[in-house]
Amino acid sequence: MTAQTACRTATPTGVVAAPAGLDRAEWLAVRRTGIGGSEVAAVLGMSRYTSPYEVYLDKRGELPLDRPQPAVLAEAAFWGQTHEPTIARVFAERTGLGVIEGPGTLAHVERRWMLANVDRYVLTPGESTPSSLLEIKTRSAYQLDEWLRGIPDGPALQTHWYLAVTGYQHAHVAALLGGNRLLVHRVERDEQLVEHLVELVGRFWQGVLDGTPPPIDGSAATEDLLGHLYDVRTDAVTVADPDDVLPLLDRRRELHERVARAESELRELDNRLKAVAGEAEVVKVRGEAAFTWRQNGTFSQKRFTATHPDLAEQYRHTVDALDTKRLAAERPDTFRAFRARRLIVPNPKETAA
Repeated sequence: MTAQTACRTATPTGVVAAPAGLDRAEWLAVRRTGIGGSEVAAVLGMSRYTSPYEVYLDKRGELPLDRPQPAVLAEAAFWGQTHEPTIARVFAERTGLGVIEGPGTLAHVERRWMLANVDRYVLTPGESTPSSLLEIKTRSAYQLDEWLRGIPDGPALQTHWYLAVTGYQHAHVAALLGGNRLLVHRVERDEQLVEHLVELVGRFWQGVLDGTPPPIDGSAATEDLLGHLYDVRTDAVTVADPDDVLPLLDRRRELHERVARAESELRELDNRLKAVAGEAEVVKVRGEAAFTWRQNGTFSQKRFTATHPDLAEQYRHTVDALDTKRLAAERPDTFRAFRARRLIVPNPKETAA
């Protein structure tokens, strides 16, 4: 690293890629120039909400820049941002460390595609230069046990990515659980993990530059993305390469047959267990409850109505619901635009017939 380069660094290995205070559109455009910490888990296929394929399309500019988030994620993000200043202040009070905001989006001094939007920087008492960083999280109380055991994978990867970008030797993670429990973890830099992340994410980024997408995976995030990605052309036909499609169809049929066999075997086992239970709700083996068969499942409205028609009429009420049949009849194009796409693969016997 040259002396001129060192002078421009905001952290040991981080330079300012974009200043703080950008409007949202500008900030989102900056994010497309590389991979940020919140995207690392998705790139590695470890996110429940985003797939590698979606990150790829976003970085290639093939998705809307500011597409809406699911309502649950948007609400979580709102409260995370709202609580962030309070969590930073309490972290400083409880640890005795100084906390300051940063200069904006950072990039690695040599690999400018490695980006970091650090929540806060940490000052050792008596020092004017930050020595580490603070990552802030707001999580549900249901995740308390997981956070008591340590930092979950997603935030851990994000924090180590920030260490890779900034060059710091350690970081702090402060997580507010359920709105009333603050846990603080210190993360020491793991050089092997840093190198591994840079290699794996670097390969992904090279694919973005080359226009080579990652493989389509089996995640729910990819399924959801593909279901809403394309503007459907009615009755349009794609002529596909048999070498690409036929092995997939063969494998799909094989898996469907395997699932059907497994479901049949599982149903047989369940029925045998139910026969053992008979009239009992609890079955014990060696003094311990082995399984239960309680009458607390789905209420059968059809059977109840047939058996007690008068009672059913007393407890019937009108539900305020969207009249989709009328919408389909009066505005068929609008109705079709919001219908889910269904994948239907004909049975080979049906095709032959």
